[in-house]
Amino acid sequence: MSDTSSARPIRRAIVALIGVQVAIGAALMVIDLGHNWPGSDPLTAPGAPGPSTRPYSPDKRPGASPGVPSPSGPMPERLEITGDGAEITLTGQIAPGDAARIAEDLTRRADTGTPVTRVRLDSTGGSVSDALELGRSFRASGIATGVQAGAICLSACPYLFAGGTSRQADAKASIGVHQHYFGKSAILPAFMAVEDVQRGQSEVMAYLIEMDVDPAIMGPAMRTAPDQIYLLSAQELTDFRLITPES
Repeated sequence: MSDTSSARPIRRAIVALIGVQVAIGAALMVIDLGHNWPGSDPLTAPGAPGPSTRPYSPDKRPGASPGVPSPSGPMPERLEITGDGAEITLTGQIAPGDAARIAEDLTRRADTGTPVTRVRLDSTGGSVSDALELGRSFRASGIATGVQAGAICLSACPYLFAGGTSRQADAKASIGVHQHYFGKSAILPAFMAVEDVQRGQSEVMAYLIEMDVDPAIMGPAMRTAPDQIYLLSAQELTDFRLITPES
């Protein structure tokens, strides 16, 4: 295959991303105007509800599918490590600073002769930058990732999952994506918000390509509002190469 042919999928993904960014920019400017238009109601863009879309809150688990047992209670505010030996579980939200903290723990375990080879995830997501950083640590250390039955991997967590050298998810696990949330309290003009979105999405796309995940996964993510989560089907997990063939 020629270099030109191999570059076409990446080029198409980049063109699609630019189109999405233009749409976001237009939407943000409309929202900016709507918030300041005298007598106007606030403009919102809720995600379209459907069988694959559910309400999302980082401190709560979405409703489990019927017949699927799952843990209850709020999500820890930062990733908690459980387990010893070759396999551990990370549970909770991905807080700023978690990447460095978890990577340090993995290094300590390797230095004491008990390296981690597999990480099970159960997370509602959180800091995208920490997810990308820790995902790269997984890949550099040769660590596999997994999501067990009843566990979830949402928002920024799939980027963490993508770092695994091999990636497996139980049929009763939930893996979901949506738009990145930048905070309603940020007082920024629309053009500055668009610049932040473009920079963040470019970093995510580069990471997905680096991890051999199809960047087209950003399609359903960008179509889903921050307060909703789109649960990927088993076919989508395969098509986007988010899960890898079992060895």
